[in-house]
Amino acid sequence: MDVPTRMQAAFVRTLGGPELIEVGPLDVPRPGPTDVLVRLEASEVNHVDLLVRSGAYRTPTPFPFVIGRDLVGTVVATGPGVTAFGIGDRVWSNSMGHGGRQGTFAEYSVVAQDRLYPLPPGVDPMVAAAVLHTAATASIGLFRRARLEPGQTLFVGHASGGVGTALVQLAAAAGARVVATASPRDAAWCRDNGADVVLDHGAPDLVTRVGHAAPEGIDIWWDTSGLPDVETVLPLVRVGGSVVVTAAMAARPALPVGALYTRDLTLHGFAMSNATVEDLAAAAQVINHFLATATLRGRVAAALPLAQAARAHRMLQDGGVHGRLLLTP
Repeated sequence: MDVPTRMQAAFVRTLGGPELIEVGPLDVPRPGPTDVLVRLEASEVNHVDLLVRSGAYRTPTPFPFVIGRDLVGTVVATGPGVTAFGIGDRVWSNSMGHGGRQGTFAEYSVVAQDRLYPLPPGVDPMVAAAVLHTAATASIGLFRRARLEPGQTLFVGHASGGVGTALVQLAAAAGARVVATASPRDAAWCRDNGADVVLDHGAPDLVTRVGHAAPEGIDIWWDTSGLPDVETVLPLVRVGGSVVVTAAMAARPALPVGALYTRDLTLHGFAMSNATVEDLAAAAQVINHFLATATLRGRVAAALPLAQAARAHRMLQDGGVHGRLLLTP
């Protein structure tokens, strides 16, 4: 397959605001011995991409640094040591743009074969791109960190967002009981995804309502809002339960240590960027199973061309986006 020597990419030359994002020509990267060159079909804009681009989340960023975490695309070249993929294969990845790895907001990306997974036949690349990062976060957090088991009760705060939606879908499919919170306009969406109980997260008596919905206590508590009220949460978690903390870089909640250790509770700090290759591969199996069975779905707010990468970052940074933002070449 003929591959050009130059490509369009969205990149930065220094860390900072979205106005620093440039879209222009770069050399097409060359795959190493165990790398795969993938032509982009779709990618997603993630909040963690904003943190990396701004410098809030420190990680090696060799300049010019291509931004972006996920991609769905087609294999166009492979290194001589690649055995798992061939030219023309449809594939995906969700762990680029971090740890010195260039990102995916480009017409072509080089991906190590152990960070690349086959796209199930018949799956729309836009459908896949909308869930790859959020579903991996949910899968690793639920099954490899908090060890969710069938019959347990999971609380998902702000369950209508990307990670919250994936948590509800995966937990319900795994046989857990899900108590979720959302705005009234998103309640039906959460129920359709498998939530057993959906409460208004703005209700002044929310704590009381959660207690009534789970009188025997919550096994796993995961609030995706980034505003964890640990002091309020702990009494609602049953003895031996877990609290998962994510998306809360700026939060400084009080931590009642006595309530934590006297009830054998576990506090999990979890960041998808720290997931091992083994973690990601296990999550990929879960994701591909549910993609193939049309169980995983996300809401797409907009699909923008690669040339509007800076606009996409501004939209996500400013808030108010109801659904996932995708980029196409």
